[in-house]
Amino acid sequence: MPKDEDDPTSPKAPVASFPPLPAPSEAGGRPQEFYGFVTWLCTYIAFGLIILWGILPDEWILTLGITWYPSREWALLIPSYGIFLCLLTWYTYWSLAIAATPEFDDLKTFTGGLTSFHRMATSQSPYKDILAPDAIPEVYDLPIGLVNRRLLGKRKRPKPVSPAGDNPPL
Repeated sequence: MPKDEDDPTSPKAPVASFPPLPAPSEAGGRPQEFYGFVTWLCTYIAFGLIILWGILPDEWILTLGITWYPSREWALLIPSYGIFLCLLTWYTYWSLAIAATPEFDDLKTFTGGLTSFHRMATSQSPYKDILAPDAIPEVYDLPIGLVNRRLLGKRKRPKPVSPAGDNPPL
């Protein structure tokens, strides 16, 4: 049985393209997992308390020893404000994106800081040449040999071999 270090697909192999796995900790999980679980648990407890505060009668809350609590209208107002805040945040980011978008007739719509322009020799501006009626040539098919030479480069052909095994001079 090969060791993990000998298997090239193992993350512990020296030729692995990513860092090795961290050593297992004997203390348990990472602190982020613990804090995440505690936050999740506290959120559900707080949600349960808010629901109980909103639906329990006053006599039951007083029997639990709670003598002061906010008005019941906050049980509806706090979630409503939260939903409104989420919608306002979404609308604000959407509005900022629309405000940052250039107009349709602005050159920034299809150009940017890294754009490379082809300079034509007929005028000072490449945009004026594009406006000419014959600026875009007609569409036509390219020969497959030209495409192959462009994509694959020029390659030497192998010499033909005769069935008898002797190669005739070219």
